[in-house]
Amino acid sequence: MAQLYTSGDWIAKQGKEMDFIAAWRDFAEWTHREVGIQNAKLLRDSGDPRRFLSFGPWDSLENIERWRSLPGFQERIGKMRELLEDFEGRTLEVVAEVGGS
Repeated sequence: MAQLYTSGDWIAKQGKEMDFIAAWRDFAEWTHREVGIQNAKLLRDSGDPRRFLSFGPWDSLENIERWRSLPGFQERIGKMRELLEDFEGRTLEVVAEVGGS
């Protein structure tokens, strides 16, 4: 089976960028504690400081589904949505890769 990732496209409300970063960090740390993900990254668009992309690898679709069903998931997503103009989450699988180990 292909490597799975979850990703999020986030657009913060004007002036809420730092609050969003803090809320995302809380969400990612909670995810690490609850389901044991190894890493997650939040990237900021260098041309649009309100636009962010997050992603992280997963070992199975079942663990992604379990994570999304946890009560803390909806609670934390809800807190972040208050800081956002838009959000779209995805589950992705690797279909091509160059380099790496």
